[in-house]
Amino acid sequence: MTILSTQDILDAGLDDWRKLAQALHARFLTGDFATGLALVTAIGELAEDAGHHPDVTLTYPHVDVKLLSHDVSGITRRDVDLARRISGVAAERGVGADPAAPAVVELALDTADVAAIGPFWAALLTGDSGAVDGDDVEDPTGRVPLLWFQHTDAHETPRQRFHLDVWVPHDAAKARIAAAVAAGGTVVDDDAAPSFTVLADAEGNRACVCTALER
Repeated sequence: MTILSTQDILDAGLDDWRKLAQALHARFLTGDFATGLALVTAIGELAEDAGHHPDVTLTYPHVDVKLLSHDVSGITRRDVDLARRISGVAAERGVGADPAAPAVVELALDTADVAAIGPFWAALLTGDSGAVDGDDVEDPTGRVPLLWFQHTDAHETPRQRFHLDVWVPHDAAKARIAAAVAAGGTVVDDDAAPSFTVLADAEGNRACVCTALER
């Protein structure tokens, strides 16, 4: 299967869905548990029919859905097709979506030696020191955020080593940045926007607001 570009996904017209990091995300506003459970059941039937299974989270007021083709580690046509069908069954039930709601948080750690520290962080976060894939520590059960290692030259501490990558829908990024600035933050670097914008709090601790655009 071919991995779709961000522009391919935007052109697909999936109004309910947004690409964050490597996957498609949607939040459906069910309003109560019974409606959410019925929607999850319908999504399950679609998934079985397609032979392609999303990650689904059911809570009292909403259902979150994540679509990714794990065999190619990206978004493919089958994800787009299933997303469209899921939106269809939600609409049939009168369930709307909040496309500005999805968010993904990743941890980033500067290091000059992934091999030296990767197993430690994998063991700490997942219980398995072998859960390092390239520059990533990824928990297959989804209990903890992805941790990725940002390559850097060797340096002495203290220097900021960790930062958060906060993935938001591309059309929600400006509002999220503005909210952070209004709350006392500053924009440190927006040269790579809209791909990512570096922010800092009042003490200089940094985080990036990331979108899928221009990647």
